[in-house]
Amino acid sequence: MKRFVFIPLLFLAASAFAQNAPTLDDSAKFLGGLPVKGPLEPLMQNEAWKNHAVALDDAWRKKEYHQLEPIRGFMNENASEAYNSTNTAYYMFGGPDFLYAHTFFPNANTYILAGLEPVGQVPDLSRLSPEMLGGGLSALRASMHTILQTHYFITKDMRTDLGHGNFGGTLPILYVFLARTGCTVLDTSYVKSPAEGVKITFVHHGPKQTLYYFKTDLSGGKSPFLSWCAKQGPGLSLLKAASYLMHGEGFGGVRSFLLENSRVIIQDDTGLPLRSFTKGWTVNFYGRYVPHKEMFGKYHQPDLAAIYAKNPPPPELGFAFGYHWQPERGILMMATRK
Repeated sequence: MKRFVFIPLLFLAASAFAQNAPTLDDSAKFLGGLPVKGPLEPLMQNEAWKNHAVALDDAWRKKEYHQLEPIRGFMNENASEAYNSTNTAYYMFGGPDFLYAHTFFPNANTYILAGLEPVGQVPDLSRLSPEMLGGGLSALRASMHTILQTHYFITKDMRTDLGHGNFGGTLPILYVFLARTGCTVLDTSYVKSPAEGVKITFVHHGPKQTLYYFKTDLSGGKSPFLSWCAKQGPGLSLLKAASYLMHGEGFGGVRSFLLENSRVIIQDDTGLPLRSFTKGWTVNFYGRYVPHKEMFGKYHQPDLAAIYAKNPPPPELGFAFGYHWQPERGILMMATRK
């Protein structure tokens, strides 16, 4: 079995290992706009941080009301077994969106997220000048704007925003989501196999859990990354705003992986095409199927439309899901292996 190579985090300045350096969890909470003690406490008087905290508090109240609480209620009512499962959670094409992976599957022992964005860095925040800190916090909020205002990242915009400021990449976003979901960060390490990534160990009202984010191209067939994932055991999969990539043959490897290694798949219509779910699956449908007439019009699924037309599920899902930002247009499909 190919083993991981763990490398101490080089993105922390040498002073980060000094006695008075902020802990990883303090850094996560500070980036998340939450109060901290220790070396970062004086920086809470910085106007840029105060503005950052107010903005995130406001965005989070709205997120909880419109998205997170309704999703938890939906899962408890319709998918309690998956919601309470400790199986590995896979979120292909999710980028750094730990927020939704944790909301749908809060008890997973391991989360595996994949995207094209670099891991990035979090420097010793206590050593940044006020100007550098303010610029970094502003760029961080900008990179999360669409997912906080709607429910998905716009990849090209996120990539542009992550290139600005003094702590770029996905790691600061992962820290914000961990802090805001009430998790405590225990350890963070780079990994180089099966792909470039980061491993974060944390706790959230229970035993230790692990979050992996990998920067990897999921196109093509089988890959060392997918082979490694397959060894993590049958799991729970989430697909959201996935650009219909698996509707063609260019992403056949990851499509096959998900069908072979998932016990439950929760997705919108941009994930696996309905035709992928053969006799070995039971698929339940929620919300409404509203086809996209713009750039994704060619991926209209007549078989899916026929199901919604013949036996319509309740007209509203209760929260936005997929590329439609309106709750009344949300669509969710839950496929369960028989």
